[in-house]
Amino acid sequence: MARSAPSISSFVAGEISPRLEGRTELDKYRAGLSELLNMVVHPHGGVSRRPGTEFLGEVKNSAIKTRLIPFQFKTTDTYILEFGDSIMRVYRNGGQVLDATVNITGATKANPVVITAAGHSFNNGDEVFISGVGGMTELNGRNYKVILSSAVTFALQDLYGNNVDSTGFTTYTSGGTADEIFEVATPYPAAKIFDLRFVQSADTMHIVHEEFAPRTLTRTNHNAWTFATPEFLDGPYLDINTTATTLNPGAATGTGVALVASADAFVSTDVGRLVSLHGGYGVIAAFTDAQNVTIDIKNTLTASTATTEWSLGAWSDTTGYPSTVTFFEQRLVFAATTNEPQTMFFSQNGDYFNMAAGTNANDALIYQIASNQVNNIRYLSATRVLTIGTSGGEYVLTTTNDGPVTPTNAQIRKYSNYGTAKVEPVQVADVTLFLQRAKRKLREFRYAGEINTSGYQAPDMTILAEHITEGGMLDMAYQQEPDSIVWMVRNDGKLIGMTYRREEEVVAWHQHAMGGTYTGTHEGAASQTYDYGLVESIATLPSETGEDELYMVVKRTINSATKRYIERMKPFDFGENTTTAFFVDSGLGYSGSSTATLSGLNHLNGQSITGLVNGATHPNRTVSAGAITLANNATTAAFGLGYNSQLKTLRIESGSADGTSQGKPKRIHAITLRLHETVGVEVGSSTSDVDRIPFRSSATAMGSAIALFTGDKEVEFEGGFDEDDQIVVRQSQPLPLTLLAIYPRMNTFDR
Repeated sequence: MARSAPSISSFVAGEISPRLEGRTELDKYRAGLSELLNMVVHPHGGVSRRPGTEFLGEVKNSAIKTRLIPFQFKTTDTYILEFGDSIMRVYRNGGQVLDATVNITGATKANPVVITAAGHSFNNGDEVFISGVGGMTELNGRNYKVILSSAVTFALQDLYGNNVDSTGFTTYTSGGTADEIFEVATPYPAAKIFDLRFVQSADTMHIVHEEFAPRTLTRTNHNAWTFATPEFLDGPYLDINTTATTLNPGAATGTGVALVASADAFVSTDVGRLVSLHGGYGVIAAFTDAQNVTIDIKNTLTASTATTEWSLGAWSDTTGYPSTVTFFEQRLVFAATTNEPQTMFFSQNGDYFNMAAGTNANDALIYQIASNQVNNIRYLSATRVLTIGTSGGEYVLTTTNDGPVTPTNAQIRKYSNYGTAKVEPVQVADVTLFLQRAKRKLREFRYAGEINTSGYQAPDMTILAEHITEGGMLDMAYQQEPDSIVWMVRNDGKLIGMTYRREEEVVAWHQHAMGGTYTGTHEGAASQTYDYGLVESIATLPSETGEDELYMVVKRTINSATKRYIERMKPFDFGENTTTAFFVDSGLGYSGSSTATLSGLNHLNGQSITGLVNGATHPNRTVSAGAITLANNATTAAFGLGYNSQLKTLRIESGSADGTSQGKPKRIHAITLRLHETVGVEVGSSTSDVDRIPFRSSATAMGSAIALFTGDKEVEFEGGFDEDDQIVVRQSQPLPLTLLAIYPRMNTFDR
């Protein structure tokens, strides 16, 4: 019988495929795990419980799938934009941006409560936030829907559509304000928002979609955002007419000028389309029939006679609009209209809306990818080169002289044939990470000239964990700080993470199931019950704390209704003790004077929630009327939906007297866990057989916070010999866990 004490001191391979569970000779096997749920891998080698998520607000319409888009004006002014059905709302510093404020002068004790606020401009269905009310403080700190609005009064419903019954509330005394939730109309219905592509420069974002003319979104204040349709100068155009059809303008300048074609040349959807002729151009202002339109001339024509040398604009309701956009070398680059899916349109250098083409170095240019089949351009990724991902392969734009791109030196080369899914990629340093066409494989497109004579390659990042992306990925975002994690949304609503540090060869996958449940249909699947909340959209923003923030839309069933909440993952560095720990989902924190009740939890009505009070675990409570009663008074607290974090090792390879230990009965009789800033861990041989390690000593009073523990904890294992020698480490309490290493002591029975 062989005795051994193997070291499991790194987890930088993350969760690996079940298909690799026989490859014990691989270094990745020794650093891999069979399961990693609600935990993240650090590039240093250890793993930590993921932080919980903070509830920020409900989306405008919980019945509609909603998308988050990041907007960064500067480090101190970052925003999350909520795109719903033809509306946009804004979050800043973790709160909803508010608009018009009115002073409240009265509130009735009635069902529904009626608010008096002279001069308000609220309409039925508007959403408002009420605060500062004296006496009837039960109204404060919540969002409501306006009903029964009149010139000086309005009544309130909660966001479930129930009348707010204030008959049992404290009598109103004075004060209070009602602020409308800021929102702005957009051109984009809910069915189109996940196909939007965007790029930002300073306070202006450029947004494209193949069915809509390009828009700019400009911010001038927190509650001042404007969508506009920019006017493009002199292009881009289709190829010059080669038929015998002529166009005859009624004048060389002016507006409403008649333009007559000698044969059918126009359709009704050409209104707004450019037309170029006689050295000038105009915009089609009105359609009469296929041979007659009027134009507003933007650049004076050299003649007003019939000519066969004319061309129509490349973008229109007829031909479609660009579906992807980026900046590259001081040019705004558009690509992939409906009719020209393989074409890119470069603006003039430094003049983003000037599309006048020519041969001068700064002129605009149009480049069509030559291919023996139609390969729709799916993304443009600008690093030191311009990477073009298409449905059929990956290309790189280079120049013939290694200088800046001009109309005379641009060339495109194809480097791989994997094809790209219609999901926006992410950039990490000079690497582009993109999803392959079937949305199952994440590929790393990077320059590899030193090892690959073709220059670029696109290795598969899921090769060791192909199971992790089963079902397909729908959204991606990159969190640079603190640990360089690529986050993705899987088709089944799971949040998937990949800790990625190319320089240290760290590619570690982990899965995350958000707290809560959902019952219903999702992404085309039949109605069913999910034992976790479903993530539908993600976005990241830098913050002043030094950590990037991950935002998400999570769909759950709350009080028998479908709810979509915007939530923000809390920082990984939560502080020096458990009083500031936050390991609950869709939660809220409290810090203030001693209290025996916590309110403001209306978004979790009817849910059993867990949390910490003064840094110590607290029994679960069910939320009623937005509040819970505590077992002891709190000055700090964090409550929300609970979730488990756990890891499970692969079968341990410890060797034996005659070779491998695999396939032989083994007994683990003790293990040592090396922990960092941890409280409250469970460990065992399976998910159904775990024991909690004690951290509280007799000197620590019950109900008080336990000091964070860093060091080794030794655990005795019971049981006999088993061929499946795996170790489970779990955290089921709302407390932190960081595991640095596992040191088992075991016997192997040679037979």
